[in-house]
Parts: sequence; structure tokens; C-alpha cells
Amino acid sequence: MFDGFEHASHARDGVNIRYLRAQAGKPAILFLHGFPQTHAMWAKIAPQFLGDYDVICPDLRGYGASDKPRDVAQYSFAEMARDQIALMQSLGYDRYNVVGHDRGARVAHRLALLAPDAVATVTLMDIVPTHLLLDTLTKEVAQAYYHWFFLAQPEPVPENMIAADPIAYFNSCLMGWGQAGDAGFDPQQLAAYRTAWQDRETIRGMCNDYRAALAYDFDFDAADLGRRLDMPACIMWGRDGIMGQRFDVPSTWADRFADITAVDMPGGHFFPDHVPDLITSKLRQFLRA
Repeated sequence: MFDGFEHASHARDGVNIRYLRAQAGKPAILFLHGFPQTHAMWAKIAPQFLGDYDVICPDLRGYGASDKPRDVAQYSFAEMARDQIALMQSLGYDRYNVVGHDRGARVAHRLALLAPDAVATVTLMDIVPTHLLLDTLTKEVAQAYYHWFFLAQPEPVPENMIAADPIAYFNSCLMGWGQAGDAGFDPQQLAAYRTAWQDRETIRGMCNDYRAALAYDFDFDAADLGRRLDMPACIMWGRDGIMGQRFDVPSTWADRFADITAVDMPGGHFFPDHVPDLITSKLRQFLRA
């Protein structure tokens, strides 16, 4: 799926982050995937930037082929962001573009807060700020995003329930939020996701991601309320998804970024899988601007 990319890993504090990289000696783009996926979600997008950019596609800690530490505190978006900062520094990039979807977008926001001088641009796909979502939670969003609270239950309750049939559970996430059924996903990408889902450690890692959001990230974001970042930010959302239906998505970021380009996309939450060519076109326009 990723012709021209090299597989490698980078360790930070004993946690190995697996990634793919293609070099062109050009400015870099760091692509960060979301739940319940892996770097494979970028298979139809990242290769289209080869030749014009250096492209890096990691698996977040807890996901895919990256390590899955035990402690919930190791899954905050801050820890995930520090993985990526360390990775990009190790590869020699002082400044780079960051593109994230879902959990990867939350990591991208935290990365921009931790290392604003390193982030040339940031693109956040189909999220509103973590603190805002939890602090102003409505019954409609709670029902649609119930997994935030199911996955955050103490170990091993969600792990045991999901492990009984991981394909069925995670399919319900992809197909329910994506509003497209199997036909909306490339078979090779879907196979890569399903391989990851059958690893019990990956199930635990993803649960710990959501446990950390409630235990740590809400407070971290509360401490940063009022911080407004200056780098150009592209805010994308699926016009038929829950975020698009329940929020004015770009306005939720107006007090967090000074320079916003707002882009609504057709479909639901998983529009990067469903309309990769359109995503590529919109990203190119934003990066060139």
C-alpha cells in the first residue's frame, strides 16, 4: 500500500514507535491516524505527496505495530505528542506540517501546544477541542460518542467484552460513524485495521487512550484554555458526521488558533478513507497557501 516508503522505529523512554517514511529532501508532513485505525488510513493520501514532501506515517503508541505500555498515564495526548516530537527531531526535522484525524488530530493539537515553533501548519480532521466536548457534553453527543465512556471503564471490562468479537465491535465503530458500510473502505486498508483489532494488547492500548482522555487530557486542556496558537490551522470536518451535525466545528477552534482555514467535507467521520483524492487536493491548497 505504501510503495516507496521505508519501515523503521524510534524509541522514546523505552516505547518504540513504528513508522513509515519516504524522503524527497523537502518539507515534511507528519500524518497521525485516529481510532480504531493505524497508519494504513493514509495509504490513499500520503503517497500522493511523494516527491513534493518528506512523508512520515507513524502508528500512535497503543495502536498498530507501536508499543503498548501498561500505565494509563502513558497514553495522554501529551505523551503521544512527545513521541512524535522526538521522532521528528531524530529524523532531523526542526519544522514540519502535522495532519491528524480523530485521536491523531487531538495529538496534533497537543503537539502544537508543546512545540509551536516546530509546527509550520496543523490540520485537524473531524474533532472539536477535547475540553469543550467533555465540558459541554450533550445527551446527543454522549449517545453518539458513547465509546469515549465505555472504553474508559476500568480494565478488563471493555477489553473482555471487545475481545469476544473484536471485528464486530470495531466494525460497528467504522460503519456507524462512517455512514458508508464496507463499500466505503478500501479492502486492503480494512484488512490492516482488522489485523490490528485482533491483538489483545492493541485493544487494551486503545482503551487506555480513552481512559487517559478522561483522567489526564481534560485537565491538561483546562490548563491551556486561553492559549491561542499562531501557526496556520486547517479545520476539516464531515458535514454528515456527528461533529458536523452538533457543532459549528471551525468556531470551536476560533479561540485556540488565530489563522483558520475551514473546509467541510462530504460524508461522515471517516472521510479520509472515503474521499482521499479530495482530501489530497484540499490539503495541497492549504499547504501551498
